[in-house]
Amino acid sequence: MEVDTEAVRDSGHVPGPGAESGLAAGLRVAVGRVTRRLRQAHAVGDLSLSEVSVLARLAGEGPGSPSALAETERVRPQAMATTLAGLTRRGLVRRTPDAADGRRSIVAVTEEGRAVLAQRRSASVRRLEAVLDEFSAQDRAALAAAVPLLERLAERL
Repeated sequence: MEVDTEAVRDSGHVPGPGAESGLAAGLRVAVGRVTRRLRQAHAVGDLSLSEVSVLARLAGEGPGSPSALAETERVRPQAMATTLAGLTRRGLVRRTPDAADGRRSIVAVTEEGRAVLAQRRSASVRRLEAVLDEFSAQDRAALAAAVPLLERLAERL
């Protein structure tokens, strides 16, 4: 699917060449608003975004060491330790000794963690679906085309 970037640019949604800082600022604001609004839809005391991110990573990529998780999540080991402690306390992840190096531990998502993650995703997806139903087919196609770019952007930040 090809997006008419000239039409989008003319609409004021995409800065022209040389306005990268405007695009960066616009992305930061828009993505921040979407994130906040989705976060606000969840109950007080629910998982933090950091906890959800770690659960999703463990569910998708499999078990890992706390240091590897800290590196891939781009947080300090101390912050990861806090996140993992909360997830462990709730029974959403479990730690086991590393068979290759008994000084290290390996963290894996539990079935309860998978269930919580699926439930949270379902609520967010339902909310997004309801709003996207109000968008035109062309707008939905433009958003669909942007998803791989946003994923690539997130990985490079």
